[in-house]
Amino acid sequence: MIIRIFQILAVILAGVAGFLLWQDNIDGMFMAAVLGAVAFFLSIRFQVKGRLAEREAERLANEGDA
Repeated sequence: MIIRIFQILAVILAGVAGFLLWQDNIDGMFMAAVLGAVAFFLSIRFQVKGRLAEREAERLANEGDA
C-alpha cells in the first residue's frame, strides 16, 4: 500500500516539475523534481525491504523443516 502511495506521489511530482519548467519556475521545478526522486527511491526501498523480509521468512521456514 505505501509503495503505491510513493509511486503515485513520484508521478504527480514529476508532472508538477514539468509544469513548473514550462512556467519558467526553475526553483519550484527543482524542488518538485527532488521530492519526486525522493518519493521514487522510498518506494524502491520499501519494495526491497519487503522482499528481504519474505526471503528471511522463507529461509526460517526451510530451516524449521530440516
